[in-house]
Amino acid sequence: MRDYKRLAVWRKSHELTLSIYHDILPAFPKHEDFHLASQTKRAAYSIPMNIAEGTGKNTDKDFTSFLDISLGSAHELEYCCLLAKDLGYLTEEQFNKVNNETNQVKAMLIGLIRSIRK
Repeated sequence: MRDYKRLAVWRKSHELTLSIYHDILPAFPKHEDFHLASQTKRAAYSIPMNIAEGTGKNTDKDFTSFLDISLGSAHELEYCCLLAKDLGYLTEEQFNKVNNETNQVKAMLIGLIRSIRK
């Protein structure tokens, strides 16, 4: 069994989720609490959550399936933040920071998936 807390990609995605909660979501207007803010929050925590769940699976195939789900959530988070920027909820600086963090997580997930599927 794998320990998800030892995976660099889990730690980075956890940091990204904390950044979403602390830096991004407070910038959203109140009327988005049950809409775009909620979807952004779910996409963010889905990344480390699926990595953690996948580590409890018995096969590499099952583990990579959960990593694929995490990668999909990272893409979803990327779009949520782009939409928030384009709607004027995030500054260019806020967006660039979170987009960079999201791209790092995506690259790490892709690398891990590829290394397992070899």
